Amino acid sequence: MLPPVHLVVGYICYAAYTRWSRGEAPRGWPALAAVVGAALPDLLDKPLYAAGVLPVGRAIGHSLLFAIPVSVVVWVVARSRDRDLLGVAFAIGLLSHVVTDVPWHLLSGDYHELGFLLWPVTHMPEYTGTKPLGTVGGLEVTTLWLEGIVVVAGVTLWWRDGRPGLREIRSVLPI
Repeated sequence: MLPPVHLVVGYICYAAYTRWSRGEAPRGWPALAAVVGAALPDLLDKPLYAAGVLPVGRAIGHSLLFAIPVSVVVWVVARSRDRDLLGVAFAIGLLSHVVTDVPWHLLSGDYHELGFLLWPVTHMPEYTGTKPLGTVGGLEVTTLWLEGIVVVAGVTLWWRDGRPGLREIRSVLPI
């Protein structure tokens, strides 16, 4: 999955959680925490891979051996400051990133590429990229098509929810 799609998925997952558990649309800072959590694996792994520190672009940040403890630590810190929702939102975003990297490998039969889930215990080969899903009317359908649909749906949901987080970003940045 492309990095920007993970941000949208993190938001969608957090929005579903808030509607299910609280009966309301997401609020600003927690929505941003979910997006930051969803960005973390790529913000960690991609630069380290580009710098030659990691052998692949899915390693530390994409491993459940990293994501679960980090989620717990962030939640504990947030809870100790009476900001439980920020910790929950961050964990939802981070774990949504790891989980949503799995389906494309399952659909394409590239099970060996799931090594990132328990890296460094398991080996992670180089990611082979966009996966073909089939052909419709002579046109090859790939995972990028589905990612495009997810982005449109997620941005539409965010807009409908009142663009939570935008005001908070504007309050911090001079835009």
